[in-house]
Amino acid sequence: MPRRVEGVTLDNLEQLPLSCRRCVYWELAPHLREQAEQFGETEVEKEAWVSAVLLEWGSCGRIVYSGDIPVGFVLYAPPSAVPRAAAFPTSPPSADAVLLTAFQVLPEFRGGGLGRALVQAVARDLTRRGVRAVEAFGDADPQPDGEEHSCVVPAGFLRSVGFKTVRPHPKWPRLRLELRSSISWKEDVEAALEKLLGQVAVTTATSSVTRA
Repeated sequence: MPRRVEGVTLDNLEQLPLSCRRCVYWELAPHLREQAEQFGETEVEKEAWVSAVLLEWGSCGRIVYSGDIPVGFVLYAPPSAVPRAAAFPTSPPSADAVLLTAFQVLPEFRGGGLGRALVQAVARDLTRRGVRAVEAFGDADPQPDGEEHSCVVPAGFLRSVGFKTVRPHPKWPRLRLELRSSISWKEDVEAALEKLLGQVAVTTATSSVTRA
């Protein structure tokens, strides 16, 4: 099936898996998260967080579709908008980086490159906005889906898509992706071809003028 990637908005937020729409692991400080869970307000808090980041900073997520089916998503924001970041022993994130937080591809769609496509979509968005790097807290010993901390991206996956460890830790390393080196080979080839074709067009036009 053809795949496409779209930005997260308040209109399509409901297409995230229900467990993720109700998860505010990253969006609230631990004690506020407990209160939201106690009163059943996590889904409201999630929507409020996305709304605030969209208004104050801009695009903060991507959803990948297989055909018309949403099969994965990623969220990201400035570290100042991610209260949970302060709780990690490898904090704080670098001042020049945006923090990648929630990330998931549905289990039945894993292994087909969708995770890499999401990371590349994030890199393209942030590169256009002048951001230098993306950082993430990784889980060096991830548990099976459904276990505690499953909303922290496995460190092994982050390394497989180009992230490098900048602050080691036996459980919660901090990793970084330099955006200027994250553009795919396909984009490099397309840019080179466009430049070459432009040069050919200029040369051809100049030759025609000379002959005239």
